Amino acid sequence: MTFAQEAEGMRSNPLVEESKALFHAVPFDKIVSSDYEEAVVEGIRLHDKEIEAITDNKETPSFENTIAAFDRSGTVLNRAVLTLSNLESALGDTVLMNIMTKVTPLLSEHETGVLLNEKLWERIKAVHDSKESRNDLSPEALRLIDETYRGFAESGANLEGEAREKYRKLNSELSDLTVRFSQNVTNDMSNPDRMLWVTEADTAGLPESIKVAAREAAREALEAKDIADDEDTYLFTMFMPSYSPFMKYADNRELREKLYRMYSSRNNGGTYDNIQILKDIANIRLEIAQLMGKKNFAQYHLQGTMAATPERVMELLEQLREKYTLPMKEELAEIEAYARQTEGEDFKLMPWDYSYWSEKLKNSKYAFNDEDMKPYFELENTIKGVLGLATKLYGYEFKENKKVPVYHPDVKVYEVYDKDKSVLGLLYADFFYRPGKAPGAWMTEFRTETKDDAGNREVPLISIVCNFSKPVGKEPVLLTPYEVETFLHEFGHALHGLSSQATYNSLSGTNVYHDFVELFSQFNENYLTEKEFLDGFARHHKTGKKMPAELIEKFVRSQQYGAAYACMRQLGFGYLDMAYHTITEPLRASADIALFEEKAQDPVRCFDVVEGCVTSPSFGHIFSGGYAAGYYGYKWSEVLDADAFAAFKENGIFDKKTAAKFKKMLQSGGTVDPMELYKEFRGAEPTVDALLERDGIK
Repeated sequence: MTFAQEAEGMRSNPLVEESKALFHAVPFDKIVSSDYEEAVVEGIRLHDKEIEAITDNKETPSFENTIAAFDRSGTVLNRAVLTLSNLESALGDTVLMNIMTKVTPLLSEHETGVLLNEKLWERIKAVHDSKESRNDLSPEALRLIDETYRGFAESGANLEGEAREKYRKLNSELSDLTVRFSQNVTNDMSNPDRMLWVTEADTAGLPESIKVAAREAAREALEAKDIADDEDTYLFTMFMPSYSPFMKYADNRELREKLYRMYSSRNNGGTYDNIQILKDIANIRLEIAQLMGKKNFAQYHLQGTMAATPERVMELLEQLREKYTLPMKEELAEIEAYARQTEGEDFKLMPWDYSYWSEKLKNSKYAFNDEDMKPYFELENTIKGVLGLATKLYGYEFKENKKVPVYHPDVKVYEVYDKDKSVLGLLYADFFYRPGKAPGAWMTEFRTETKDDAGNREVPLISIVCNFSKPVGKEPVLLTPYEVETFLHEFGHALHGLSSQATYNSLSGTNVYHDFVELFSQFNENYLTEKEFLDGFARHHKTGKKMPAELIEKFVRSQQYGAAYACMRQLGFGYLDMAYHTITEPLRASADIALFEEKAQDPVRCFDVVEGCVTSPSFGHIFSGGYAAGYYGYKWSEVLDADAFAAFKENGIFDKKTAAKFKKMLQSGGTVDPMELYKEFRGAEPTVDALLERDGIK
């Protein structure tokens, strides 16, 4: 019960009280909207009291009474914030969005207040400076001391006077701006002005399943507006299950261009404009970095990463640019030449043509397209197959539990057990697209794994969220290979959270360096091309037959097709990210973002610039999603995952000994330096060789 509730004799807040559900799961069935704000406010009050207890402690600062006590503080606040932020994205509920907007300044002010608490910092510094005198501390405890010290130091704890107050103000402004940026991205995805309404004639080339989904989307949208349905109306949106297949299969080039321009001009002007917001975000980050004595934000932000410096990031990006540029140009030239056989010699390949013509050429070369595999990826079987990967590798067991409270009827919950039958945690799976839901796919957590002083484990509550098309009538949900890959990816993140065997919250699960966290998700993707894995679940939804070996072989060969273009596209995002975060002078209010973006991506450009189409205003990863000066991490992690999977290819893709060594990395969280962990697994630092071989470049 909150302080206010206790005084007034009101109902208890389910986000404040410890849950009585299985494994103390979030009691979604008891929460009402007003609970969120109240729980955040109460969580802040309780956390302040916990911090005060640490700073007022008269005993000499120690690991136990300062570092560990701080790590274990804020339980109620963490519970409230994780639940609210996760549901805001998964539900797209305007009430939750408004609550998030309202509490964000409070959270920012509180966090900054904690990080700039001088008495707390003095105690942390005292423990850090005297740690060598403690020979009874575990390696995990020593790492927690170092990481806590670094976290505070990089967050302004060393600042004094005006500089300290300036940091506090900048951090508050930045928090508000990133929330506004994120909400604008979400809202513009569902903007009626960014929806393509077409007729039956305009759907030529599209697979029947895509047409059925578009017809249903149109029916639902018209019904919501109380408009009479028209059987000849189809709706395509900015969300990937709708946008991607239209760009890949629709014969109508003009409509492909129209949809592409809609998608690529998001948040560039209009009600949900992010141009000035992104400039303000970049400028405030620069100001914070310079306040900390660094030249730019990347230099400041990369301190706690495997890459460590902007120079090393650019070294990787440049190394890949050199290897992939020529193959990319050859790929595009081949596609354009193929298209000219139909379109004529004057045809010029444009961005809205790439997916369409590359798919046709791939089908011509390999007699393969994504739709060939969809009948074998029925959702329920695929769920069993993807979860079964963890069973084969690590001995994990998944049991669906329909009694655990969920935040939406679509959500499935699984109890997860280790091979010794000990519980690992709960996995929430939210698969289907719904209006308002944030685009893409992600893994989140409602609680991280921790242990108390007696070694008792508080199990993690892990969630994966996707945007697959919902079933229409009695038709089964069939996934594309890309969607299965996405599922495998997010499941890799989930396993990282579920497998954790850390003691302390801030070193648990996915609380690792940004450029290490994607290893475990991208590693899983490798199994999508392995027949031994696919044979376990990929069966035709009508005949029950296994996926034919020749189809898998075509898919494997086709995976290398377009690899150079895909790499260069990712490098484009990485170069853009580094451009924004290596500025040493603020972006002017009059700065032309299109021009800035053009210059930043010029070294890795695949197509001519299209006027009005820019990435930056909707680039949520770097402006609101935690990947600022960190987008390179996807390629960094690809190098890691290709090198790691090479170990499995050498010994067998389900080899128990290799899996056991990999599982140790999953379990370790941030308790060990990631490069040390990796070298223990592989015997050496990773190289780009395995990635080049996998992509057919070497």
